[in-house]
Amino acid sequence: MQTITTVAELRRALAKVRHVDKRVGFVPTMGYLHDGHLALVAASRAQCDVTVVSIFVNPTQFGPNEDLSSYPRAFLRDEKLCRDAGVAILFAPDAQEVYPSRFETFVEPGELAKSLCGAFRPGHFRGVATVVCKLFNMVQPDVVFFGQKDFQQCAVVRRMAIDLNFPIEIVTVPTVREPDGLAMSSRNRYLSEEERRRALAINRGLLAAAHEFRSGERNVERLVAIAKGHLETVDRLQYLELVDGDTLKAADSPLRRPAALCAAAYVGSTRLIDNVILALPTP
Repeated sequence: MQTITTVAELRRALAKVRHVDKRVGFVPTMGYLHDGHLALVAASRAQCDVTVVSIFVNPTQFGPNEDLSSYPRAFLRDEKLCRDAGVAILFAPDAQEVYPSRFETFVEPGELAKSLCGAFRPGHFRGVATVVCKLFNMVQPDVVFFGQKDFQQCAVVRRMAIDLNFPIEIVTVPTVREPDGLAMSSRNRYLSEEERRRALAINRGLLAAAHEFRSGERNVERLVAIAKGHLETVDRLQYLELVDGDTLKAADSPLRRPAALCAAAYVGSTRLIDNVILALPTP
């Protein structure tokens, strides 16, 4: 595995790959890797000849009162995990490499970025879209892999790739969970044992609604209420919304299109997100 820190070096390394017509897969991360990230790596290795992983804690997607300075970092550990997982290139630029002096050009996403997390984190998806656009240009992959846990991010990035004519396939990999059901996240380390037990209510609520959906329930308000009934142990429910799977607008009742039940909640001081996809049976 090569560990690379500059765009110039990255492009030289990938030019050799493209010269022999290798298919390049890309997994963008902010580091502190867990099994969810490694599932993305495994998916890339299964579909592509060469896998590139980036580690970059992107400052432009953090708000002024968020956890940029305390976001967990463990580069040497992450480097070993990537090497053991068969990653070909680990790209780990510093902030100056990504955002050089006098940087002033940003990607402004549209309606998909305004609901759910976008309503509570102003500028977040502007930062996400900008850094992902830059990474797409740096790596120029054939396929990029994201996790379903970041459902809205996947939708924003997919729309950006279409709108800006990136010749890139976007693959969403199902959420990887801890044995107790908690969606894997780098921020889970912030949780105390007691908080972690209470955080399991998020997945329980989503699964309860999904069970009722599979049993035939199609009323949006009822499905949301079923999920909400399990969330009493979280400290603050930021949102719990059932949205259209394509537009991310509030789903119409009764459900006749694929939808996603999405939640964001604080347990202690830790903000957690999760979702479940409600797909209608094939006619």
